Amino acid sequence: MEKLLKLRGFYLFLGLAGGSFGSYLTLLLKYNGMDVSQIGMMMAVGTLIAICIQPVWGLISDRYNQARLVLILSVAVPAVLAVFYRSEYFIVLLLVYTVSTIFSSTQAPIADSYAIAAANRAGSTYGSIRLMMSIGAAVGAYAGGQYVERFSVSTIWLPFLLLNSVAVVFALTLPRQAEENHMMSQSLAQGVKKLLGNRIFLAFLGGSFLVNQTMTAFGTYFVVAFQSVGGSTGYAGIALFLASVTNVPSMLYASKVIRKLGRERTLLLGALIYVLRWGIQVAFPHPSVMIGVQVLHGLSFGLFYIAAVEYVSQITSSEMQATGQSVFNIVFSGFAGILGNLLNGFLLSQGGVGLMNVSCMISSAVGAVLLFYVAKSSRSSVPKTMSSGGIGV
Repeated sequence: MEKLLKLRGFYLFLGLAGGSFGSYLTLLLKYNGMDVSQIGMMMAVGTLIAICIQPVWGLISDRYNQARLVLILSVAVPAVLAVFYRSEYFIVLLLVYTVSTIFSSTQAPIADSYAIAAANRAGSTYGSIRLMMSIGAAVGAYAGGQYVERFSVSTIWLPFLLLNSVAVVFALTLPRQAEENHMMSQSLAQGVKKLLGNRIFLAFLGGSFLVNQTMTAFGTYFVVAFQSVGGSTGYAGIALFLASVTNVPSMLYASKVIRKLGRERTLLLGALIYVLRWGIQVAFPHPSVMIGVQVLHGLSFGLFYIAAVEYVSQITSSEMQATGQSVFNIVFSGFAGILGNLLNGFLLSQGGVGLMNVSCMISSAVGAVLLFYVAKSSRSSVPKTMSSGGIGV
């Protein structure tokens, strides 16, 4: 129980820091003279490098039994480097973002390894711990908007540093290594080869990729897009608050929805809600609509993410759990982030909010088609896969 409280505190302050800073980073970079295409390129390059480095973190964490140290560095280094975002030089900003992303990219797998193990031992659920980050992100996003309105976006790094410092204090109280942490326990190349031999898993990855690349239009460019249609920074904070807070009930009740519909149908439902949220913004490109539509965020991202993590756990054998989750995260967060930052930054720069929203609607719709195939095919395939002790072809 004590470890659950520590983890919830860690996730809460991690969410507060990310919500108050990450949502307004694009605004800060524009303030420093960058356009959205440059921002997209910078973030894509940083994410690509982070993908290449990620297996090294797994090696350090597991082989040298240093999960806690890696987790602390993943929070502390980006926090300290944030002060350099005040620079007006592109090369400095690119270097700062790249190094920060290299360290922060390991937060999710390391923190989740603690959370999943602690939840299992306490008879709780991963979602009940992870929702604290959504609560923190909601409060942080709103507070960040108010901060920028009252002070200056150039100093948004200061609360980010302070809140992350508290998260580091919580991380220091965790054990040196999480129980049941099997991340990167086998050859990544060998595991990937087995996983990619399953066409259903490939369709799942493709659908997840197409759906989640649209999230950069929200996570990276929302504040800029919102301002371009006449919205203020303060109201952008309200929209971001709504988006994050709706994740809370989604993550609390995701397990009940999955038990009723199944993982595959829950994935499809989440993808269809993505199509709906982007379609509404295509039809009504107004600030008030952009605020209101964020109530669909929890139903789209919240349900989709929990169902996806559980689906990967279901379809992969016990000795390939870590590899399966690694492949999913590389595609879902890594490659989707690269494409999304480049594509949506270009579309926003060249065609405005409308063109970007249309692209997101089409991308999520194609992703939903792939996930329909997964839902239709998995009923007969998953039991065979699991009974054989690994991924089937």
